[in-house]
Amino acid sequence: MARLRLIRTPLKYVQGKGALLSFHDQLSYLGKRWLFVCSNSGHRTCHDSIEKSFGNSDDLRIYEVFGGISSNGEIARMQEIVRNEKIDVVVGVGGGSAIDTAKAVAHYEKLPVAVVPTVISTDAPCTGLSVIYNDDESFDRYLFYDNNPDAVIVDSEIIAQSPVKFLVAGMGDALGTYFEARACYKVDAPSLENGGVTRTALAIAKLCYDTLRDYGSQAKVANEMKVVTPALDAIIEANVYLSGVGADNGGLAAAHSFYNGVTALGAHTIEHGCCVAYGTLVQLLLEGVPNDEFKEVQDFCMEVGLPVTLAELGIDASDSSLIKKIADAACREGETIHNMLPPVDEKDLYNAIIECDMLGRLAKDCR
Repeated sequence: MARLRLIRTPLKYVQGKGALLSFHDQLSYLGKRWLFVCSNSGHRTCHDSIEKSFGNSDDLRIYEVFGGISSNGEIARMQEIVRNEKIDVVVGVGGGSAIDTAKAVAHYEKLPVAVVPTVISTDAPCTGLSVIYNDDESFDRYLFYDNNPDAVIVDSEIIAQSPVKFLVAGMGDALGTYFEARACYKVDAPSLENGGVTRTALAIAKLCYDTLRDYGSQAKVANEMKVVTPALDAIIEANVYLSGVGADNGGLAAAHSFYNGVTALGAHTIEHGCCVAYGTLVQLLLEGVPNDEFKEVQDFCMEVGLPVTLAELGIDASDSSLIKKIADAACREGETIHNMLPPVDEKDLYNAIIECDMLGRLAKDCR
């Protein structure tokens, strides 16, 4: 019996130049006592605009800079503030860890949560999950929620001022969205929401890819010049909303399993989205797509500065033991690579990783 199909999204999404100046107008219905869980940079770049949006309002606003990682201890500390101050709404301001902390606090305290991303290196702002760490910064668990955030508000001017590497990494994360959703749709694999993939989710995921391809290189230049243009706005929407909703409701396959495999190597500083981009190329080889489609995706990666070789990921392609370790970890039981058709084992993945690297080196030599 086919699984029930479902789709979930944030209840409200707001984006544009100066969006934070309308923060209170857009979200005042959520409550009157606010806790802002901020990264250092999030507090620095967003505080004044958010405060200005409240005008003469007598709403309580508490800005708390969190400890830098979405740990159990930080979540408990924020929960104590919520209880002591009788908070109505929790807001995450910053990157992924600040956002994940805010989501978790709101979940445990049964409060609405709003999200204000200051970088768009992943599609985390719109998703219904958090990555939780122990206080020693070791990984603890994924925390899945019944709902996606109540609101996401993205100020394009703040994103334009952020480092370009985050925009590029976000495009890498978003690149996998369509191809992984397509793979899941073919085999009726579950989405991240544990439902069947809808046609709507697949269409959103395809729009995400089309937007990346059409506007990615222009958006990168705009970000380098720290200006907001229609192309940058298009990529912000793709990285945050289209990718977030597309991945949440479309599912994951080999591209993200490749990233998980890379983490098995230990200390690794390459952005998540860069690994996912290379993993997307590997997935296309595993699927046996026509060369034209593979080349289109590979060309896009080179155009915007995403990796097409293992060396660009800091991995020595001549060390077969490293590649084997990645392949073994990526093919563990429960990994999303098993949503693939035809089925993939460690040897298949090892071969595709090696082939992808060689094709990348050849392509770069031709440029």
